Amino acid sequence: MSRFLVVLDVDSTLIENEVIELLAAEAGSLEQVEEITFRAMNGEIDFEESLRARVATLAGLPESVFATVGERVRVTRGVPEMIAGVRAAGGRVGVVSGGFHEVLDPVARSLGLDHWRANRLEVVGGALTGSLEGPVIDAEAKASTLREWAAEASLPLSSTVAVGDGANDLPMMAIAGLAVGFDAKAPVRDLAGVLIDDRDLSQILPLLGLRG
Repeated sequence: MSRFLVVLDVDSTLIENEVIELLAAEAGSLEQVEEITFRAMNGEIDFEESLRARVATLAGLPESVFATVGERVRVTRGVPEMIAGVRAAGGRVGVVSGGFHEVLDPVARSLGLDHWRANRLEVVGGALTGSLEGPVIDAEAKASTLREWAAEASLPLSSTVAVGDGANDLPMMAIAGLAVGFDAKAPVRDLAGVLIDDRDLSQILPLLGLRG
């Protein structure tokens, strides 16, 4: 039976939203955050620097914001079909995100993902501090996560698929057997093995020979 590991980016890939922007809208810092996000996605500024700058604008938000924002998250078309198809072929599906566990966890559980990893926002006294907890999930962490999950599944990197849309996804796409640019920004369009411009993630299945 065919076996694959498919690892996807989350914001604007697995889901239609940018979670940091949903949070920033609640904090009144959306315009500022959108500008930093745009520059980071196009590789103009370091991801960790940009992430910390964006998270700093969230200081003071109540912890209840995670539930508020979670209700606005929309899973991209074709995701359940893609997961079911990969699973039926003996494969695994994981996501690795520069976003946040607090919003990703319920989505990942509801979809039945095999793996997920993201950043954590620091909360003290029921409010966001504007800081992160633990190591930052940046571009290199995405690549090392793909390696780790492939090793856990006893799969060679040639049996992995990386799906993303921005500069932060390029290192994991560089080591994967197949790199899929999904509605991708300029740096990814130049380097991806395959481009999917219709926002339907079930289109990954024919790339793996799982359905026409």
